[in-house]
Amino acid sequence: MKARLIATILAGVFLMGAAAPDDDPYAWMEEIEGARPLEWARAENARSLPQLQNDPRYAGLYADALKIATAKDRIPGVGFGGDGALRDYWQDAEHVRGVWRATSLDSYRAGAPEWRSILDLDALSKAENANWVWKGADCLPPDDRLCLVSLSNGGKDAVEVREFDTEAGKFVEGGFKLPEGKHRLDWIDADTLLVVTEWAKGDVTTSGYPFIAKLLKRGQPLSAAKQVFAGAKDDGGYGVQSIVLRDPAGAVQAVVIQRPLDTFNAEYYLLVGDRPLKLDLPKKSSIQGYLDGRLLVSLEEGWDAKGMKEGDLVDFDLAAVKRKPDALTPSLVLRPTESQSVEQVGTTRTRLVVTLLDNVKGQVLSFQRKGGAWTSTRLDLPKDSTIAIASTSDTDDRLIVNAASFLTPNSQWLADAAGGASVQLRTMPDRFDASKFVTEQFWATSKDGTKVPYFVVHAKGMKLDGSNPTLLNAYGGFLVSQSPSYSGAIGKLWLEKGGVFVVANIRGGGEFGPRWHNAGLKLKRMSVYDDFFAVSEDLIARKITNPKKLGMMGGSNGGLLMGVALTKRPELYNAVVIQVPLFDMIGYDHIGAGASWIGEYGDPKVPEERAMLMSYSPYQNLKPGQPYPRVFIETSTKDDRVHPAHARKAAARLKEYGYDYLYYENIDGGHAAAANLNERAMRQALEFTYLQQRLMD
Repeated sequence: MKARLIATILAGVFLMGAAAPDDDPYAWMEEIEGARPLEWARAENARSLPQLQNDPRYAGLYADALKIATAKDRIPGVGFGGDGALRDYWQDAEHVRGVWRATSLDSYRAGAPEWRSILDLDALSKAENANWVWKGADCLPPDDRLCLVSLSNGGKDAVEVREFDTEAGKFVEGGFKLPEGKHRLDWIDADTLLVVTEWAKGDVTTSGYPFIAKLLKRGQPLSAAKQVFAGAKDDGGYGVQSIVLRDPAGAVQAVVIQRPLDTFNAEYYLLVGDRPLKLDLPKKSSIQGYLDGRLLVSLEEGWDAKGMKEGDLVDFDLAAVKRKPDALTPSLVLRPTESQSVEQVGTTRTRLVVTLLDNVKGQVLSFQRKGGAWTSTRLDLPKDSTIAIASTSDTDDRLIVNAASFLTPNSQWLADAAGGASVQLRTMPDRFDASKFVTEQFWATSKDGTKVPYFVVHAKGMKLDGSNPTLLNAYGGFLVSQSPSYSGAIGKLWLEKGGVFVVANIRGGGEFGPRWHNAGLKLKRMSVYDDFFAVSEDLIARKITNPKKLGMMGGSNGGLLMGVALTKRPELYNAVVIQVPLFDMIGYDHIGAGASWIGEYGDPKVPEERAMLMSYSPYQNLKPGQPYPRVFIETSTKDDRVHPAHARKAAARLKEYGYDYLYYENIDGGHAAAANLNERAMRQALEFTYLQQRLMD
């Protein structure tokens, strides 16, 4: 069973939902690939890019960023394949789009793996004259020979799906194939898929996600698939999804349908034949997997009637669930403390493995169930690091784990959940001289008295005179934790140039579990921004930096954070990098998939929630005559997750009010604003050229 990350990722689709407000002069920018918006974006690129690329520092920054991005000595992101091999998807200077490949565990452990190419995306793109971007493969257990490969045109979330035979090394002639769309699919057996897609034009929610599930047999046209479940067109969230629970041998033990009601609330149904039976689960809960007859579920809200608390990890007897799906009895597996958060849940052949954050520092626990009770041991892995499960084995109790911290290059470990020693498989070479730097954790006090942690990475012997160029990063949403991670680009392009790097663990994220996230939802949203301002002020009070030397950078929901900070507290910052942002929070529910995020931000059609949104929405709160610094806004035309109209309208409004700003729209790239390694390096070089201009010149 593959580990499942407890984090909600923003997702979206283009131009669904209600019409734009009549009084928005820039509503025309919401036509994602319209001639007029693209002409405007190209003109903005032509104006802005030379101002950064003609800086004498840019070429060196780009060269360093590209060297890091394409380095051959990166750690391969290998995972266990059912055929006994390790598989990964690899990109470098020769494989810019990437190659899906495999090697044996013994070969990999020996340090000189003999790679076998499964699918070369550069060759495929050339042969088909396409800009394919890899979006993963779903393989049929237990041997993982047949796989459903997802290919994106230019980085969009929408994908084309094709069946691939990994042993034959080619697409299956006449095999399963789905046209471009936001599909949700799972193997039931070699000849059956459970598919959620836009079966007919308009079979999507107001957020643009499919809500009808059907069983598709091999050789059938899509029109012949048998419907087994349907949500409703006005459902929120990310569309109906299936969860297939299997034993280590690959046999299906249960099929569950998730029907999202909004961003975080969902109903669950047990599929019995073609009959869905509603499960007695809290609406804020997540099915995490199956092990030895037990259904594993995490709770994002309290379940008072059953004696369970927000943040608990619980399990159920699956046989009892099948007998009485409307009367479930949970058992406690793990109750995190106030300082802890469950980050990932995975299973091996006989063990349950859980990654925890404790005061934003990671560990992995291995659980065994005996006599009706779970007991745990902590695996011997690097301390004071972020620990992430990359892959778990179904054939034994091994797992592959990644460890990272701000100043220690990523390392990869083969761990044994049954208690054997952990073995280091790889460590990434230094990308910068980390010996010159230290990491400290501080706590700021927010407006309501809440203590908010943040990490500061700085040079040893840093003078506390307020003169240090400082880059502050945060996210603050969707239960996503910002834990320590190693970035060669930040080290080489910022720290080594004399900068300080800060990560703030503000509310809205998952650093302290669901309570930390729930504390920033909807009407409580200002606590997220108050936390960010508190960290900013604490940096200044500690004389680490001053407003002329303090910059900030964030993307997606973090881009919204940047916009709020720009409009609410512009006097605190002298540089703002706004990446693929949300910006128009009054119109967001009709732009792209905005309606799917109402559970996070609130509904502009509800007066009380609209008032809160209006109080901080950057687009509506931009005003002339303010002390805004020159900002750098980035987006991607192919971003069908957070629509580029947010960034476009932000720049247009700044221009209307006479502000100086920089704008870059990558015509490809998706939500990462980069479709390949070269584009990623370019984006990073642009960002750090701008930051050096603003904070170091």
